[in-house]
Amino acid sequence: MKKVVLAYSGGLDTSVAIPWLAEQGWEVIAVAVDVGQPGDLDGAIQRAGKLGAVDARLVDAKDRYVTEFVLPALGMNALYQNRYPLVSALSRPLISQILVEVAEETGAEAVAHGCTGKGNDQVRFEVSLTALAPDIEVLAPVRDWGMGRDETIDFAVKRDLPITTTKSSPYSIDENLWGRSIECGVLEDPWTSPPPDVYEMTSAPEEAPAPRDVEIGFEGGAPICIDGETLSPREAIEVIGKIAGSYGFGRIDMIEDRLVGIKSREIYEAPAALALITAHRDLESLVLERGFAREKNRLASLWADIVYEGLWFTPLREGIEAFAEIGRPHVTGEVKLRFSPGGCLAIGRRSPASLYDHGLATYDEGDRFDHADAAGFIRLWGLPAKQWSKVNRKT
Repeated sequence: MKKVVLAYSGGLDTSVAIPWLAEQGWEVIAVAVDVGQPGDLDGAIQRAGKLGAVDARLVDAKDRYVTEFVLPALGMNALYQNRYPLVSALSRPLISQILVEVAEETGAEAVAHGCTGKGNDQVRFEVSLTALAPDIEVLAPVRDWGMGRDETIDFAVKRDLPITTTKSSPYSIDENLWGRSIECGVLEDPWTSPPPDVYEMTSAPEEAPAPRDVEIGFEGGAPICIDGETLSPREAIEVIGKIAGSYGFGRIDMIEDRLVGIKSREIYEAPAALALITAHRDLESLVLERGFAREKNRLASLWADIVYEGLWFTPLREGIEAFAEIGRPHVTGEVKLRFSPGGCLAIGRRSPASLYDHGLATYDEGDRFDHADAAGFIRLWGLPAKQWSKVNRKT
């Protein structure tokens, strides 16, 4: 029998995928990758055997996820469509790496994912997998079996499979330590307000505590300190996520342009991601030279598009990050964030690499700016516009 390594989450689709693939003649090796999602992953691995997997393993990849994927995204202040901090898009290339590693270890001929034909993740997985292992076979059982969500549940019920999803809990959820996405059910109507029960990482803003200031310390672009307490970047993400979430900050309700060409209503919770991007971007404004910062900001949107579109393993992404790396060592210092119900604002920043010069910026005593230079600068700066006007306004 041929072996296939399945990206296994323990959810409905990948649970049903195990017996479905077995019925197609495959020995299934189920691999759950821990990137900070909640739930009983150990229990899910135990269920995989009952579902028919010949091998099931849990890979703790949280630190690897932070170091190799989340921190580069933070360094680019990455937001797809200027709103979405790439929660799911960041984890897919890492999961693909681990699937290929397990396939090489076990001699599997194929790898499989649990994505549908409408989503972005099918592209992210398959492009990543073929970039990492060009000759491996990639299977997409959920896309191929032709069952809707209710039919998939019926498939499981008829076979008495140990699943937790029911028709009364229709949401499709993906979560990791960078955030959480929620789809399906009533959310598919873009006019319908999200029910309160879709949110788990954030409290209702009206239930938020009194406004609070939080100081975040960065070293080389990585968060390493919260209110004076030294933390690992992963710990900092977890701490700031709980603080921001308690204020109802980090909720995103957007119409998203999916890679497959359709518009989709998406709900996200990303309190840690949005708070840290707010702080990181603010610190960059203090320490990066104007021209470099302008170009980096332009490339940030392109970088987010590349990652969203499943092109992590490409030289363009690596090239953009190589450019951004020039500024990264200077992004060291502290940013003060003020949290209020539903809000997060940067209200203070300082750095040993600060380019802010009080003597040049002040209008008070101690002003060292040479005002006499301004007149000549303005004449030269406006000269092209002046010459164009002289010639063209006559006609």
